Amino acid sequence: MSTQDERTAGEPEGVPPSVRAQLLATEHWSLLASRSTTQAEVLTRISMFLMFTSASLVSLALVGQATRFSDMFVMLAMVVLSTDLLIGLLTQVRVMNVAMEDLMYVLAMNRLRAAYVDLDPGMAKYMLAGTHDDQPGMDQTYYFLKGRSTWSHVAGSSAVFIIMANTALTAILLGTSIMLLGWPAPAAVLAGVICGLVFAGASMFYGYRQYRDVWPAFTPLSPTPPGRD
Repeated sequence: MSTQDERTAGEPEGVPPSVRAQLLATEHWSLLASRSTTQAEVLTRISMFLMFTSASLVSLALVGQATRFSDMFVMLAMVVLSTDLLIGLLTQVRVMNVAMEDLMYVLAMNRLRAAYVDLDPGMAKYMLAGTHDDQPGMDQTYYFLKGRSTWSHVAGSSAVFIIMANTALTAILLGTSIMLLGWPAPAAVLAGVICGLVFAGASMFYGYRQYRDVWPAFTPLSPTPPGRD
């Protein structure tokens, strides 16, 4: 039995193609709206985090001048940096969740495009976005043209951006904490950098593992034919 036969098996007979097209289009618009809302929400979260961090650092500079960088200033700086990092981590969790949700929406819309092609096979040659709900189809939807590497897509993502921001906060906070314990400044800086790199590596590995674990558990309804990936 062909893949198309498997997809159409069990469907109610007698439903006009125009009705099916309307139902598919309604679902497609629903997915587009949900995807747009999610993307707008996470961009707002990132902007709020950056504004909060910038404002807190400017406030620390003003307080430092007023207190002549006394012990009270150091204590306040540690509290503020810890708060910034906490908010950054919460933002990072949301950004990574949204990345997986975006993948979910892309696969769902690819499946709907496959249904459009089933209704009218002649449409396939006009579609630049993927019409297969698997990894090659996802890659095609994220970038219609050939040539962009996976590394470029990952490096330019919002997830890597927020990870780098939190890496800097982690390195500064831990380096300062270690220096307050009496370590010499070069050793504290080196320890902070190492801790930051460990945090960045762990965060990226977690994001990659989330992405990797999707495919063994996901069964595409319209996989890419062999030789076309």
